[in-house]
Amino acid sequence: MNKEMITTKQGVYLLTLFMIGSNLFMGLAPAAKSDAWIAALMGTLMALPIIFIYARLLSLFKGRDIFDILNLVFGNVLGKIVALAYIWYPLHLGAMVIRDLGEFFNTVAMPETPMLLPMLFLGFLSIWAVIAGVELLGRCSKIFLPIVVIIMFITSLLVIPYWNFAHLKPVMYDGIGPVLNSAFDIFSFPLAETVLFLAVFSALKTETSIYRVYYSGLFIFAAIGVLLTLRNILVLGGDIVSVVNFPLYVEVSRINIGEFIQRIEVSVATTFVITDFIKVSVCLYVTCIGISKLFGLKNYRSIVVQTGLLMVLLAYIMYENIMDMIYFAFEIYAYYALPFQVILPAIILVIAELRIRTGQLHIGKKY
Repeated sequence: MNKEMITTKQGVYLLTLFMIGSNLFMGLAPAAKSDAWIAALMGTLMALPIIFIYARLLSLFKGRDIFDILNLVFGNVLGKIVALAYIWYPLHLGAMVIRDLGEFFNTVAMPETPMLLPMLFLGFLSIWAVIAGVELLGRCSKIFLPIVVIIMFITSLLVIPYWNFAHLKPVMYDGIGPVLNSAFDIFSFPLAETVLFLAVFSALKTETSIYRVYYSGLFIFAAIGVLLTLRNILVLGGDIVSVVNFPLYVEVSRINIGEFIQRIEVSVATTFVITDFIKVSVCLYVTCIGISKLFGLKNYRSIVVQTGLLMVLLAYIMYENIMDMIYFAFEIYAYYALPFQVILPAIILVIAELRIRTGQLHIGKKY
């Protein structure tokens, strides 16, 4: 069977859509209020070193994913133990994103629809995509990102009459503390979540610069994130942005131009589904790859359906209500995810560099 491959452009688009996920729709750095756009910029700067670590690992171990790297660096036994962390993390993250969509439909878009229905819809759609392979996700990303950008651009033009620049003042009224805390939240959710692409970008074509792909995706997302965060603040104000659950949807719902252009928040719901689909599919793909490597399965596709349904079930039972979801996302998640996103990758890179330089580890290309 031929190895699945994705191009540079597909990799950048896939990474960007993954980072957009549900994050922009839940709002970036709500605790920073009118300074959220500053927090978004600072979070991007915080992400630069960790993105370098991810790219360095993939450049050292060309053609290998995180589970192959763990086996080479730590050995068969310890490598499999650490691999459990990178099986659990994408499983849990995918469940979180599925629940985000379920809560969105249940509380805002379609409150009379049982929450489980949109969650099952997203789960089955992701199962189909992962069975089709990472190449399909790459091709989908080339179609979906322009659609998402066009929708965001059009809605941005339509909300211009509602802008109020007074909402941007005062700058850092509460000091730099809330901005730094919010920047760390953005760093963790979603920028450092791209650690999962250590299991995806082994499929990049061999001539591709992994640094270029990672940093291009990061800067595209940063531009979109800062602009949309500014837009939310200009329209709603920092105080409202900090308390509503889906500020982007609330903002667009205000559009009413000449009684002709109105009720276009369905466009936001569409982009929400698209980006969540990509993010859940990546999480499901990484989970299945990890399980197949852990148990020596010949093909990860044999466990996609079971794993996908498990992810939906976890999403359904993980929170009591939307307040539990918001509390975990903005108060706990950044610290919970730190070992997966920062500590383990840094340890892996340090040990790999030491073993390579001392001649204990010899790496051959794997394609």
